[in-house]
Amino acid sequence: MATFEDAGYFCVDNLPPEMIAGLAELFQHEGSKVERAAVVSDVRGGAYFEGLIAVLDELDQRGIPHRLLYLEASEDVLVNRYKETRRRHPLAEGAASGGSVASAIGAEWDLLRPLRDRADVCIDTSELSASRLRKVVADKMLPRGKIGKLAVTFISYGFKHGTPRDADLLFDVRFLPNPHYEAELRDLTGLDAPVREYVEASDGIDDFFDRLTPLLDYLLPQYEREGKAHLAVGIGCTGGRHRSVVIAERLAREYRDRDDLLVDVVHRDAGKPPLRA
Repeated sequence: MATFEDAGYFCVDNLPPEMIAGLAELFQHEGSKVERAAVVSDVRGGAYFEGLIAVLDELDQRGIPHRLLYLEASEDVLVNRYKETRRRHPLAEGAASGGSVASAIGAEWDLLRPLRDRADVCIDTSELSASRLRKVVADKMLPRGKIGKLAVTFISYGFKHGTPRDADLLFDVRFLPNPHYEAELRDLTGLDAPVREYVEASDGIDDFFDRLTPLLDYLLPQYEREGKAHLAVGIGCTGGRHRSVVIAERLAREYRDRDDLLVDVVHRDAGKPPLRA
C-alpha cells in the first residue's frame, strides 16, 4: 500500500468487495480529484469476500479499467509469519481448518484460486523483504513515469538454498576458488575482509569483471527503455556466504556512483550456517 500511496494513489485497505464498484463510480463523477485508486481486499472480509469475482465482472461490464495484483507465499513462510506476528488467521476458527494455521491457509488457497487464475500480476513474496517487495510491486504495477530512476538490486545467494524467485538475471560465480575449504575462512562471510581479499585475489576474477560489467552496461539501459523499473541481478555461489557476497558488494559499489540508478544489495543466505560436508 505504501508503494501506491507514494505514487499518488488513493488507497483503501480491507474494503468489502461490494463497495469497490461504488467507490469506482464515485471516483468517476465529475469533479472527483482521484485519478487512481488501490484497494486491498482479502479473506478478512469474511462472507463479503466471496463477492469479489462478481464485482470484477461488473467492472469489466462497465468498462472501468482495473488490474488485479495477487500476492502469495509458500505455506511454511506463511505459517512462520503468523507465528512471528502472533496474529490469528481469519479462517483459523472455521470448521474446515479445525483451528490449525496450516489448514486455514489451505482453505484460503481454495477460496482464492479463482482470483489467482484471473490476476494480471502474481508476486511470490516468500523471499522478499519489505523494501524489495515495494520495488517489485512498483515494477509490475506502476506506470514507468511514476518510478524515476531504474532500481537495481544485486542479490547474493547460494544454489543449495535455491535461486531467487524474483531475479531477472542470474550469474554463477562457482568457478572461483571457494573460501569454504579454507578452515580460517569457513565461518566468515564475504563481508569480512579476509574473505574479500581471498576472493579478489582469485585467478580469473578480473577477466570475469571485464566481461560482466560491459554486459550490464549494455543491458541496464535496454531494460529501462522497455519500461523496467526494477531489475534484480542474482549472483550465486554454492552456499551464498562467500564468493557471491564479495561479487555482489563489488558490483553495488561500482554502480552506486551512477546518477541514473538506485542501487541496493541483498545478501539472502549470508546469515545461514556454513554448509558442512
